[in-house]
Amino acid sequence: MKIEILGTGCAKCITLEKIVHEVVSQLDGDYEVVKVDDIVEIMKYQILSMPGFVIDGKLISSGKVLSADEIRKYIQEAEADD
Repeated sequence: MKIEILGTGCAKCITLEKIVHEVVSQLDGDYEVVKVDDIVEIMKYQILSMPGFVIDGKLISSGKVLSADEIRKYIQEAEADD
């Protein structure tokens, strides 16, 4: 599963990336966490505010820092869809 954090380095982006790494370290699965800071790549998702949270190419959230529980839920839902 590829998880992308979209953001240019603001405090919210850094916080979201940290929480995502904490969550995936607690889960048993094959996860690739990628920080995307290239504005051209970020704009492909047509988000208006950062950070963005993407799972396997699907934008899940933008403009807010998700909680660990929210991130865990989204990852588990994406795994169930596979």
